[in-house]
Amino acid sequence: MLNSLMIFAQNQYMTRSGQIDFFSSTPIEDIKAINQSVGSVLDVKTGDFVFEVLMKSFQFKNALMQEHFNEKYVESDDYPTATFYGKIQNITSISLNKDIEKPVIVSGTIKIHGVEQPIRAEGILKFQNNQIIASSSFILKPDDFQIKIPSVVRKNIAKEIIINVNIKLNPM
Repeated sequence: MLNSLMIFAQNQYMTRSGQIDFFSSTPIEDIKAINQSVGSVLDVKTGDFVFEVLMKSFQFKNALMQEHFNEKYVESDDYPTATFYGKIQNITSISLNKDIEKPVIVSGTIKIHGVEQPIRAEGILKFQNNQIIASSSFILKPDDFQIKIPSVVRKNIAKEIIINVNIKLNPM
């Protein structure tokens, strides 16, 4: 994983154990899944930021939810990863040698279920103990990625899913 991302030179930070979770809330049911095997690389000089997420690594509280997610919704056998390629827009205004949280804007392209969509999200970067800690929350819509929800469970799954990203990147 991330072999193609190793083309970055100096000033790179990476992780293979970042966390992304998502939450869907409806009056009928709340659904949450956590993935703690997220790969990411950040070039602090250019702001280039890349994520790769194995879809089958999302863990649900209920095994049947996990099975349906992988087999019926995101079709993990056909679309095993989700990816993000983008840039932190204001990276040059951030001093990453101080223990201070800084707001950032990340924009790029996210690919889920074989469908690419532009995305822009706000986040936070913090430099601490020679690590970069990054976090963000944003909303995605399954319909935007051609993820079909069967009518029998459509009321159980929100039209907008809350995505939370929390990663600790180490120097490469």
